Amino acid sequence: MSTHTGSSHTAAIAVEELSKYYEVSERSGGLLAAVGSFFRRRTRLVRAVDAISFTIAPGEVVGFLGPNGAGKTTTLKMLAGLLYPTAGQARVLGYVPWRREKEFLRRITLVMGQRQQLYWDLPAIDTLLVNRVIYKIPETQFRQTLDELIELLDLAPLLGKQVRQLSLGERMRCELAAALIHRPQVLFLDEPTIGLDVTMQERIRSFVREYNRRTGATVLLTSHYMADVTALCSRVIVIHHGKLLYDGALGALAARLAPFKIVSVALEDGAAAGVDWTEYGELVTGLDGNGSKVHLRVPREQAAEVTARLLSRLRVHDLSVEDPPIEAVIDRVFRGEVPD
Repeated sequence: MSTHTGSSHTAAIAVEELSKYYEVSERSGGLLAAVGSFFRRRTRLVRAVDAISFTIAPGEVVGFLGPNGAGKTTTLKMLAGLLYPTAGQARVLGYVPWRREKEFLRRITLVMGQRQQLYWDLPAIDTLLVNRVIYKIPETQFRQTLDELIELLDLAPLLGKQVRQLSLGERMRCELAAALIHRPQVLFLDEPTIGLDVTMQERIRSFVREYNRRTGATVLLTSHYMADVTALCSRVIVIHHGKLLYDGALGALAARLAPFKIVSVALEDGAAAGVDWTEYGELVTGLDGNGSKVHLRVPREQAAEVTARLLSRLRVHDLSVEDPPIEAVIDRVFRGEVPD
């Protein structure tokens, strides 16, 4: 397992042996089991987050990955001060999150793609105005930040509309504005692009990237869309069953768990007849929707030599050499095939 280290004194986020456990009741089905549970309740301990440690430097954008139930949202809620941990320590901008001090709350935000803070029956601008009062934002600062958010998110035609009349993508843009109007220094983004179409997903990614560039905000991002992670994050933290599996460079994870390249070849018409592809590499299926190319898995160190042989021996119409899909790499992490 690779581990990212850094000084907790200078970190924007510092987590040490953080844990959250729940006791849940369990019983077998049937009437007898239901009656028996009144007299003797059986419980089991669920380790939602299990002694994880990491630090994140100011201005970093870090992907926080794991399958459903891995403990990602539970961790974000602890770091945002919404849940009290069972054990361990955490500091965000020097504050203990679950103390929920006013100055801490002014400097962070939590955006959850499936939750909303906008007032459903009012224009979107009303929520921003309410947040201005809640966060005690000076008028000049509020107008300046609002103008920047309007520019970055193209909000001008949306803010005067009743929230219920907005599309999902439009609503998400307004949600981001409401969450960022107080210029937080730390952003916890939990599935910010979930349910959005491809165009809107890219728009949200571009916004997060530009907001980070302009403000230097620290971002911890969870997403099931690997495009979010590859577009925004050079570093990833991977957890599974509450335990930290990997913390390090996204590229290094791919290189160590998938030490091969995918060579994709399209030949001129009729040139594929009789070709023994096993001379060049292992045939791969399922990477190309239309079947117009042959895909070969080739050891990383042999990719250049195999490419040269293909070009010299065959009538190649198109050829590309790529790393394997990052989804496949992360899937291997989830199966426990982690780096040493």
